[in-house]
Amino acid sequence: MQVPHLNSRFLLQKHLDTLTRHADSTTEGLDQEPFVDKSPSLSEDMLVEQIQQKMPNLPIAYWNKHKNKPMGVNNTCARFPSMFDLEFNNLYWQTLRTSNGTFQLFGAYLDIRAKNRLGPTVRVLGMIDRIEPNVTTYCQFWFEGKKEPVIGKSFEYKYIWFKKWGNYKQGIYQPYLIACVIPANYKDKIPESISLVEKQCDNSTNNLKVIYQKFEKKKNFAVCVKGLDFLHEDLSVRLVEWIELLNLLGAEKIFFYELQVHPNISKVLQHYEQENKVHVTPISLPGGQPNAPAFQHLYLTKKTNNKRQNELIPYNDCFYKHMYEYRYIALLDIDEVIMPLDSNNWKDLMDKLLQKALKINKEERASYNVRNVYFLDDLLHNHGWFKEIPKYMHMLQHVYRAKNFTKPGQYVKCFHNTEKVLTLHNHFPLACLGSSCTSYAIETTDAQLHHYRADCVKTLKKSCEEFRKISVMDTTIWKFKEPLIARVSSTLRTLGFFNNNSENKDNTNKR
Repeated sequence: MQVPHLNSRFLLQKHLDTLTRHADSTTEGLDQEPFVDKSPSLSEDMLVEQIQQKMPNLPIAYWNKHKNKPMGVNNTCARFPSMFDLEFNNLYWQTLRTSNGTFQLFGAYLDIRAKNRLGPTVRVLGMIDRIEPNVTTYCQFWFEGKKEPVIGKSFEYKYIWFKKWGNYKQGIYQPYLIACVIPANYKDKIPESISLVEKQCDNSTNNLKVIYQKFEKKKNFAVCVKGLDFLHEDLSVRLVEWIELLNLLGAEKIFFYELQVHPNISKVLQHYEQENKVHVTPISLPGGQPNAPAFQHLYLTKKTNNKRQNELIPYNDCFYKHMYEYRYIALLDIDEVIMPLDSNNWKDLMDKLLQKALKINKEERASYNVRNVYFLDDLLHNHGWFKEIPKYMHMLQHVYRAKNFTKPGQYVKCFHNTEKVLTLHNHFPLACLGSSCTSYAIETTDAQLHHYRADCVKTLKKSCEEFRKISVMDTTIWKFKEPLIARVSSTLRTLGFFNNNSENKDNTNKR
């Protein structure tokens, strides 16, 4: 018999060992069970509750309560629509198609403010692909305990834009606030939902929950932030610093709207939602505008006026949802801070400003506007870093600003009086309750709008060269230095933004 070669024996044994290990591992796998989520399916009531949280403008709880009860004038006229018969657009919008234009509706709000000359009104916020819509619409109000709708004619279309700003063209979705005055016999009742139709008897393709919540006493300040569009920019650490600073200044809650954001930004927002310091509402662009990630960002970058018109929806939605909860609402971007100079918080600042303003005119203003000044990124690098401040504290590190403010009335931000404003632009109210939109210009010795940017806005390109030539050191923000550093560092640690790698240990690089 021929004896196998030594190398052949080795290979044979190795092959046998491999087969044995494979058999053992296969046997072990038979006893293992992969982890999968085995939570029970949600009940229908739980699904309804979850949908209501995700879609606050949808009256699904009201519909669910009455889904087995026929409601409407009759089977063919003004029926209460099933939630499954509504025409949705891009998740959060509802559609009305008329003989002269298409409406994309976002929200409905009860306005019973004392200065509302129309009386109790449901204001419907949305966009219409027409300038000066020339179509009559009717409002079908649905009240608890009433089988048939109460029908009224829409009173006015309030345009939330000025045509001189551009985009004044048919076919482009324009922002509007539509007034549906509650008929006199029902003015003391609160409607559950509302539908807009072209003819009184139409069966509606839209049905919006009428948002209204009564509060015994108003809190002082809330901040509204337009749709966040930071899919590829990780601004999470700067966002933590901004949220904590606004909280120190007196913002009792910050309401964010979200288009698309980096995962780290989502982590920050979820953390603060759990702490009840912020609330995040997802939003999309209506109609045929792009909502695909990245492409949407490119569209908003190139189509500036479309971008600005779309922003007016979250601003006004936020205002109307919270006008009974807060005395003042500020619209801010995450690179802006209304900074008091002699006061330590917004309440002390406003107490001071009200005294000054009332000496000039006994009536409270619709808004109180703050002048803009730039804290540009590259002004820091001429002077180095501050060793006692962590480098990741962007605002605390950037204390060199342009000496000159932008012109009065340009690029300002405001505290908006919730009893007086009707429609909002990001800088000023566009329409108000009462005779006019009065605004008090806050002196720069009382407060200033800190604007932290890499560069000025494009329309100030020439002025920006002058801003850079003359800079001054402004350490007003440092009065919050110790608590701000402590809060931000604690939050970043909690969220796992620090690790043990040696290259990340030194966050306070010396000058």
